[in-house]
Amino acid sequence: MSDSTNPSRHGGQILATQLHLLGADTVFCVPGESYLGLLDGLYEHRNSMRVISCRHEGGAANMADAYGKMTGKPGICAVTRGPGATNASNGVHTAFQDSTPMILLIGQVGRSMVDREAFQEIDYRRMFGQMAKWVAQIDDITRIPEYISRAWKICQSGRPGPVVLALPEDVMSGFAEVADLRPTPLTESAPTPDAMSELSDMMAKANNPLLVVGGPGWSAECAQMAADFATRSGLPVATAFRFQDYVDNTHENYVGVVGIAPVAGLKERIRNEVDLLIILGPRMGEMTSQGYSLIDIPNPQMKMVHIHPGPDELGHVYAPDLAISSSPTEFLKAAMNMPKGSGQTRWATWRQEQHADYLAFLEPTDVPGPLNMGHVIRHMSETLPDTAVMTNGAGNYAVWLHRFHQHRRYRTQLAPTSGSMGYGVPAAISAKLTMPERVVVSVAGDGCFLMTAQEMATAKQFGAAVIYLVVNNSMFGTIRMHQERNYPTRVVATDLVNPDFVAYAASFGIPGEKVTRTEDFADALTRAQASTVGYLIELQVDPEALTPVQSLSDVRAQGLASQT
Repeated sequence: MSDSTNPSRHGGQILATQLHLLGADTVFCVPGESYLGLLDGLYEHRNSMRVISCRHEGGAANMADAYGKMTGKPGICAVTRGPGATNASNGVHTAFQDSTPMILLIGQVGRSMVDREAFQEIDYRRMFGQMAKWVAQIDDITRIPEYISRAWKICQSGRPGPVVLALPEDVMSGFAEVADLRPTPLTESAPTPDAMSELSDMMAKANNPLLVVGGPGWSAECAQMAADFATRSGLPVATAFRFQDYVDNTHENYVGVVGIAPVAGLKERIRNEVDLLIILGPRMGEMTSQGYSLIDIPNPQMKMVHIHPGPDELGHVYAPDLAISSSPTEFLKAAMNMPKGSGQTRWATWRQEQHADYLAFLEPTDVPGPLNMGHVIRHMSETLPDTAVMTNGAGNYAVWLHRFHQHRRYRTQLAPTSGSMGYGVPAAISAKLTMPERVVVSVAGDGCFLMTAQEMATAKQFGAAVIYLVVNNSMFGTIRMHQERNYPTRVVATDLVNPDFVAYAASFGIPGEKVTRTEDFADALTRAQASTVGYLIELQVDPEALTPVQSLSDVRAQGLASQT
């Protein structure tokens, strides 16, 4: 006989209810028979939780990652066992390296079949062990609320990241009487008064300080506080690789991004001139640190202060002079109470020179061919709304976007620090579904675009009117660059034969056009913004226009010279 307080429900209903109680409002998935119980449970909450059915698990997982970035809440992704899980692993790896809160739910074989190599059976603890914060399997129906509560907390605590839960088929279909979880607030770490006092003393003694921001746990409020802290203290502020939207790029203290192809002189300043480096949030991984070459390991050449919400990250690579385990929000709240000091005047020249270098860096360069991506990106930067979201995956094309676009609002950049190709299209769709009032532009190379372009079907089905820019140079540009630099005259596997991208988009009911000249782009973008169903613009670029400062021939000549 059922308890009226805790009625008998099958596992899928129990799980879906827990997600609803925790505040989940979107689940990205590719449906599978191994988790039919969960799909049935989600049906009960169809008016409060959207189920976005995608065309590939990699697209679904990357949409969940983008949702986590846009909202700060866990992105929820559900996939079937075996090939569904392996396809989704791409998004899980991105979420881990990007410190994005995510919960991946995987259908699993029934408990009675485990360890027989049943149909599509995989041990997910072993498979995801190094790319998730926690991997578990729910083998007891009555413990579903416990596992979901724990997963929700773990994926957002400390350094956020993905959690993977395997759901045996019979656990999702079996019935039990169990109490629902009770949502409770997350905890936030904060700096001690002694740490803030020590930081104040270090800043008072610094001649050439630099603040670098990025990493997890930010919000629009936090980004505004970071800008206010820079203004009040006088600190020049840079952003870590693919965290360019954490500070208004038009702020007079902004000096550029530390990452691939940074502002001229910024690398040298960090290596040789900075005497106090304040790292607020980022790990200073390989891309931000220029292959771990900017800062001596383990003992930095300058005084270093590292603030990060995950204590395990402090001292993981670098041994900071001052380590502060704190969320960025709590740190900035404390920082606003620090004595004002004389940084506005003492560091004025140091700060203004770097800001001037950044502004000069925004000027488009001359490149081969009739279409100049520098001018294309500058036009978007100057004409699109400040709230427009720009997404990209990986490839040389992204250098143009990162260099010439100015982000003015928090969460207007969605890009994988993991360097994953195929991220831009699903991220853009997720962003448009999450914040439909915003303009969302996916910028992708021809190779990057076709890895997840089928998700345009998802966009059309669910009404996500994304603007897609496909930068077509008929090759895997980044790999071709490395080939020419390291093995000139021995090029292989990097040429691409592409479809008609405009016709491809049209097959999904999405209009578009090809642009071959810089001067034609502005009108094309106007037409794209007017479309209510999305729009694709193929940008035909000269393969010689490899980067803003080097042609393909330049790189080849450099490679040949190095071999003589």
